[in-house]
Amino acid sequence: MNVGVVGGHKCPRAAYNAAKELGALIATEGWVLICGGGGGIMEAACRGAKSNGGLTVGILPSYDGHEANSYLDVKIPTGLGYARNILVVRASDIIVAVDGKYGTLSEISFALNESKIVIGLGTWEVKGVIRIKSPRAAVSYIKKKIK
Repeated sequence: MNVGVVGGHKCPRAAYNAAKELGALIATEGWVLICGGGGGIMEAACRGAKSNGGLTVGILPSYDGHEANSYLDVKIPTGLGYARNILVVRASDIIVAVDGKYGTLSEISFALNESKIVIGLGTWEVKGVIRIKSPRAAVSYIKKKIK
């Protein structure tokens, strides 16, 4: 199962900590973490996943991957800029959006358009996004949906 974690490359400390916990829980389940590969929420989720031996994949906006966070196992440079957001969504079975700005909103929109489940943790309030209050609740929700 590929779980996409989307959110901004800059974020408040509380959102960073939530994404880190989310990443750790994703790894505990044996799921692959897919993200945009940069800093902020993406780095936090990857950092948490790596702390529990998880596999992390970053689909990067640049050609050279210079923005890749140090917790990525697989780095996929695309040269597509924000257009790579559709690749993050398509590579993911389910999306968890944490915090975020307009780039995150685009990923939420792409995912909803692709009929994917989108879980929101302190992110945009958009029709179709399942509002969850904690990383543990997000993982519990995912486990119920995949059974």
